[in-house]
Amino acid sequence: MDTNQLIIVRGGGDMATAVIHKLWRAGFRVLVLETDAPAAIRRQVAVSEAVYDGKAAVEGMTAVRIDALSEMEAVWAQQAVPLYVDPQGACIAVLKPIVVVDAMIAKRNMGTHMAMAPLTVALGPGFVAGEDVHAVIETMRGHNLGRIMMRGAAQPNTGVPGRIGGYAAERVIHADHAGVIRHVRAIGDYVNRGETIAVIKNDEGEFSVTASIPGLIRGLIREGFVVTRGFKIADIDPRREEYENCFTISDKARCIAGTVLELVCVQVMKTEKEQP
Repeated sequence: MDTNQLIIVRGGGDMATAVIHKLWRAGFRVLVLETDAPAAIRRQVAVSEAVYDGKAAVEGMTAVRIDALSEMEAVWAQQAVPLYVDPQGACIAVLKPIVVVDAMIAKRNMGTHMAMAPLTVALGPGFVAGEDVHAVIETMRGHNLGRIMMRGAAQPNTGVPGRIGGYAAERVIHADHAGVIRHVRAIGDYVNRGETIAVIKNDEGEFSVTASIPGLIRGLIREGFVVTRGFKIADIDPRREEYENCFTISDKARCIAGTVLELVCVQVMKTEKEQP
C-alpha cells in the first residue's frame, strides 16, 4: 500500500481529530485544513488548537500549524501532522489528494464536492451521498453509528446530544449573552449545578455562565473567544469517575474514524489496481 498518497481532512475539531489520529496511526500522510478562528469545545482532543498555539498534541500525535504548503514535508518528516489555515479548501485543487474528508460537523455543506478527489467523504447530516460527496457516514448514536451510505443522507440533526448518566440536552451549555469568554474553571474540573464556570463580558457588564448539571467540565470554549447569544460554549459529563475522558478521543469519534479508515483503504487498493 502506498501510504504517501495525500489525504486532506477539512476540520480539526474533536470528531475530525479522531479521524486524523486514526489515519496518522495507519501511516497515511494527512493535511488538516482549518479556519483562522476555530471554535472547538473539547479543546484537549482537538488539533484545531494548533491554529492558536502553533502545535497541538492528542494521544501521542502532534499537529503543527504551517504557513505555507511547502512546509508539509518537513512536518511529515517529524512524524507529525501539518495543519493549514484554508477554510475554503483552495489548496485542494492544487494538491490533488486521493481522499477529502469533510469532518467539520457543520450540519450543512460548506463547499465540499465530489470533484475535489477520487473519494470524498462527509461526516453527518448536510450532505447527500452520490450528489454532494461519494460517501456519507452516520454520526448519530445508535445502531447505525458509523454506517457508510453511498446513496442518501445521514439522519437529520436533532440538536439534542446523546444521553449520558441520565442527562442529554442539559449536558451542553450555550451562551445567554454575546461577548468575550473568560474562564473561571478549567476542562477536567468537577463542578456542582449552578457553579460559575466562565464569565461573558460585553459593553453591558459581566455575566456568569453556570453549570447546568453536576459533573466534569469535558469541554469549554477557548478563553478570549467572542461568542454570540446561543453559541455552544461548554459540555459537562455527569460521570465523576470519567476524568480521563476529558483528555481522550471518545468512543463515538473512534467508531466514525474507523469507518473513514475503511473507506480510505478501499480507495487506495482500488487506485493501486487501476495503475499499470
